[in-house]
Amino acid sequence: MADLFFYAFATFTVACAAAVVGLKNTVASALALLLCLVGVAGIFILLDAFLLAALMVFVYAGAVVALFLFIIMLLDAHGGDRKSFKKSAYVSGGLAAALLALMVVSAYKHGGQTSGELGAAVMPVGATLKNYGEQLFTTYLLPVQIVGFLLLIAMLGVIVLSKKFEGLEDVK
Repeated sequence: MADLFFYAFATFTVACAAAVVGLKNTVASALALLLCLVGVAGIFILLDAFLLAALMVFVYAGAVVALFLFIIMLLDAHGGDRKSFKKSAYVSGGLAAALLALMVVSAYKHGGQTSGELGAAVMPVGATLKNYGEQLFTTYLLPVQIVGFLLLIAMLGVIVLSKKFEGLEDVK
């Protein structure tokens, strides 16, 4: 039964992530991101990580998506008159997708673990907030920093994509 719920949450999360990228309306994209984060919180609940699920909903779904929506509304983005991407953007996106697929295949071949140390880092049942904090700032410091930079890049991307570049056609 847990597998069925996992597949349902995983499918829901991937579909919402695809909607984030595929929707042309920036507000609808931000709301799809909200649903995607709620799907990830559902997966955390299936893993009995209730604190992480609550943090995912409160911090990311609540604060970060609200910040993105605030930036979108502040910059008055409509999303209808965007220019098409250059070939280099498609090549970069294809390369990133190929690297992601390679990592997924590699993780699948290794059974989800790349080293023997990952099994030792699992929290005991009944972990406290102190245990989570120690793990986040010792074992998982680099992934936490990478996620922070990805959120910063996403915010800058929202600003750049939604900004109206008026008067640039005259400058040559």
